[in-house]
Amino acid sequence: MATSTETVTLSCRDGQISTGDTSWVLISSILVLAMMPALAFFEAGMLRSKNTLAILTQVLIGLSLLSVLWAVVGFSLVFGTDHGGFIGGFQHVLLIKTPYFDCLPGQTIPAACYALFQSMFAAITPLLMTGAVAERMKLQALLIFIVLWEIVVYYPVAHWVWGGGWLGAMGVLDFAGGIVIHTTAGAGSLVAAVVLGPRKHFLEYHGEFPPSNLPLAAVGAGLLWMGWFGFNGGSALAAGAVAVSAVLSTQLAASVSTVVWVLLSALHGGKPSATTVFNGALAGLAGITPASGYLSSPSTLVVGLILGIASFYGVRLIKLRLHIDDALDVSSIHGIPGAIGALAIGFASEKAVNPDGADGLFFGNPRLLAVQLLAVVVAAAWATFWTYVLLKIISRCMGNELRVSSHAEHVGLDWAEHGEVAYHNLAVLDDTTMRASIIERMDMPTSAAYRRFGDAVSTPCSMVIQNQEPLL
Repeated sequence: MATSTETVTLSCRDGQISTGDTSWVLISSILVLAMMPALAFFEAGMLRSKNTLAILTQVLIGLSLLSVLWAVVGFSLVFGTDHGGFIGGFQHVLLIKTPYFDCLPGQTIPAACYALFQSMFAAITPLLMTGAVAERMKLQALLIFIVLWEIVVYYPVAHWVWGGGWLGAMGVLDFAGGIVIHTTAGAGSLVAAVVLGPRKHFLEYHGEFPPSNLPLAAVGAGLLWMGWFGFNGGSALAAGAVAVSAVLSTQLAASVSTVVWVLLSALHGGKPSATTVFNGALAGLAGITPASGYLSSPSTLVVGLILGIASFYGVRLIKLRLHIDDALDVSSIHGIPGAIGALAIGFASEKAVNPDGADGLFFGNPRLLAVQLLAVVVAAAWATFWTYVLLKIISRCMGNELRVSSHAEHVGLDWAEHGEVAYHNLAVLDDTTMRASIIERMDMPTSAAYRRFGDAVSTPCSMVIQNQEPLL
C-alpha cells in the first residue's frame, strides 16, 4: 500500500496526486469502456439477425487489438515529446515512463490513469466505423483497416489537438473529441461506405433494412447515453465545476436533439419510432462532445437544437438522396454533429465556464472560430484521404476482396465468417446444407454437433428462407 510520502511528486499540480480526481477519471474510464459493448449491442439490434454475432465480434476483437496497440506505441505517439508539431516521440513505448505515482505536468491524476482514460478514446474511434461498413466487410480486412487507420489517422490528429501538436498550439479546443473522434470517424465512415458499395437490395429498402432486435438496440443506446457522462465529464480530468458543466451539457444536448428528431419525423409523416429516438439522442451526444466543457446551458440548448436538425437531414441527404450505404448513419449521427459541435466552440465558448478554455466570437474573439474551422477541415480531409488510400491498399493486397461474397452476404456474416448463429430458430440455409455445414465446419461428430447446436442439426428449421434475400 502506498504511503503518504509516495504521493508527493514534482510534476503534479499542487505537488500531489488528487485521490478525488483520480477516482473520477477511473470511474469515467470504466464508463467509456462500457460504451464499446454498448455500441456492439446497439449495432447488433439495429442490423439484421444474421449479422448479430459478426458485429459483436468485430467490436470486441477491435477493442482488444486497439488497446494493445495503444499500450505498445499509441500513447507515446500521441502524448510523447512533440516532433515538429506532427507526432509524439517514443519515450512512452510499452507505457515506459508512465508512472502510477506521478502525473504528467499540470495534471492531478497519475500518468498511468491518464493513459488508461485516453486508451478508451483511441479504441472507440475506429470502432464507430463498424456501423458504416456493417453486413458486408470481411473481418480480416476490417481488422487490418482499423489498426492501420488508428496509426495513420487517429494518432496524428490526436497529437495535433491534444498532445502538443500544431493545432493545439494555434489554440484549437476540443474538450472530449468532436474533432479528434467524431469528425475523423464520420469522414472515414462516409468514404468506407462509398468504397465498399451498398448492400444487396439497398435501394429496394431505401437503405433501411428491418432491425432485428430493437430492445437490444435500446439497451445499447441507453448504455451509450450513460457512458457518455464519463466520456465528456471525465475529460475535465478533475471532479469539479468543469466536470459538472460537461455532464449537464451532455444531458441537455442529447435530450433536445431527441425531441427534435421526434418532431421532424412527425413533420415528415412518420411515427415516433424507437429508431428515431435512438438516433436523435446519439446525434446530440456526439455533437456536444467537443463543446461540453466550454458552453453555458443556454448555449447548449441552442446547439442541441441545431444538432438535431442537421443530423436528421444529414441522414436523408446521404442515404435517401445520394444513396450512400452508411449502414447505421455514422457520418450523419457522429460526423456532422461532431463538426458542428467543434464550430459551436468558436461561436459560444466562454472562459466564465472553463478558465482553461477561451472566449468565442459572441464574446469578442473571432479568431477562435477561424482556428476551429481550420481544425475541422484539416481533420476531415486527413481522415478522408487516408481512409480511401488504406482501403485501396488493403483491397489490392487481398485480391480486391474487401467485401464478403454475395452468398456470404445472403446467409449472413454470422454463419459465413464465424460458423455460428445468434438465434438458432431463425435460419437462412436449407436443412440439409445447415446440418452438413455445421458438422463439417466444427469438425465434430453428429452427436457433439447436436449438443452444441440442437435443432439446427437434428430437426427442420422453424423458419427457412430460400431463393430470396432474408430480412432476418
